[in-house]
Amino acid sequence: MKERILFWLPRIFGICAVLFMMMFSLDCIGEYIKWQQTLTCLIMSNIPAFLVLLCVLIAWFMELAGGIILIIASIAASIFFKAFAGNPWSLVVTMPFLLTGILFILHHRMYPKENSVDESDQE
Repeated sequence: MKERILFWLPRIFGICAVLFMMMFSLDCIGEYIKWQQTLTCLIMSNIPAFLVLLCVLIAWFMELAGGIILIIASIAASIFFKAFAGNPWSLVVTMPFLLTGILFILHHRMYPKENSVDESDQE
């Protein structure tokens, strides 16, 4: 049971964090611009979220590598947004990815691949 919780927790948490990032692009939707401009704005605003979603998908199948990538991405985003030099609120966006990466690595360490939860695993 604990293995299942630790298996699904980082995946669900990572998807929720990506959706949280995507929520910030909703300011592109307005009634005075054309739908092509709205679509372009949505795509451009969600590029960072798509990159983090790619990291979560990598971690979904390769937990150790994906966890390391998520941790590096979180630290890089924190440095880029100057979280350690006067902008601590940017940590609200970047820390969920750090936690998700740690959870992926923790699951990889605690439950090696031969004991990992499989899709065909029946209780």
